[in-house]
Amino acid sequence: MSIKHNLRKYLWRIGYDITRFKPSSHSVARRKQLLDFYNIDTVLDIGANSGQFALELRDDLGYENKIISFEPLSSAYNLLYRNAKGDQNWDVFNIALGDDEEKCEINIAGNSLSSSLLKMLPAHINSAPGSAYIDKEIIQVKTLDSIFNSLCTQTNKVYMKIDTQGFESKVLKGAENSLKQIDTVQLEMSLVPLYEGEVLFNEMCVFMSDKGYNLVAIEPVFSNPDTGQLLQLDGIFQRLSDDLKPYEE
Repeated sequence: MSIKHNLRKYLWRIGYDITRFKPSSHSVARRKQLLDFYNIDTVLDIGANSGQFALELRDDLGYENKIISFEPLSSAYNLLYRNAKGDQNWDVFNIALGDDEEKCEINIAGNSLSSSLLKMLPAHINSAPGSAYIDKEIIQVKTLDSIFNSLCTQTNKVYMKIDTQGFESKVLKGAENSLKQIDTVQLEMSLVPLYEGEVLFNEMCVFMSDKGYNLVAIEPVFSNPDTGQLLQLDGIFQRLSDDLKPYEE
C-alpha cells in the first residue's frame, strides 16, 4: 500500500481528503471554470447569510467583478455588511426576495444557515439537530423583478445563486421577467422534503427546463450524517443556446 494511500486513509478518519484540483473532479474548480467560460460579470447572491458564498468567490475563485448580496436576518446581515465593507464591488441589501412585496415572519435556526420562511420538517431536524428553530423575526420581502433593472443592465452576464432554504421556487416566481436576462442560475434543491411546501429537485429541474435552462453541474450540500443519504444539492443551470434547443415543428 502506497504512502499516499495510507495518508489519505488517515485524513479520511479525521474528516479530510486529498484530491486533484481540476474542474472535472472538484466543485470549486468547476464553478470557477463556469464563471470564466460564461464571462460572468455580475453575481446575485440571494440568501447570503454572512457572505460565505461571496467570500469563496473572492478568496478561492479569484472573482473580482460585481457581487450583489441579499440577506434578511438582521444578525447575519450585520456580519455580511462587515465582510463586504471596503469592497467597492460588493453591494449588500437587508431584504429577502420572494414572489410578493410584503413583510413576513422568518424562522431563525440555531445554526443561522437553515433559517427559513417555511416550517422545518423532521427530516431536516433529525439530520441536523442544531438547525432547529429558536426564534422569529419580521423581515422585508421584495421581488427580484421590482429591483432588477436598478441593479443590472441588459449587457451584464449574470450568475444568480439562490440559497433560501426551501423558498427557491418563490424567488423564481418573483423573477419571471428578470430570468430573461439571467443566463446562469445556481439553485439549492432538496431531494426529500426538508421544509413544508418546498418544491423538490425533480420538479425544479422541470421548471428550469421549461424556462429554457439546462442542468450543467451538481454539487452535494447536505446529507444525513448517520446514513449518508444526500438530502440537498446545488444545481447550476445554464440557458440553452439556440443550437441546443429542441426542434419544434
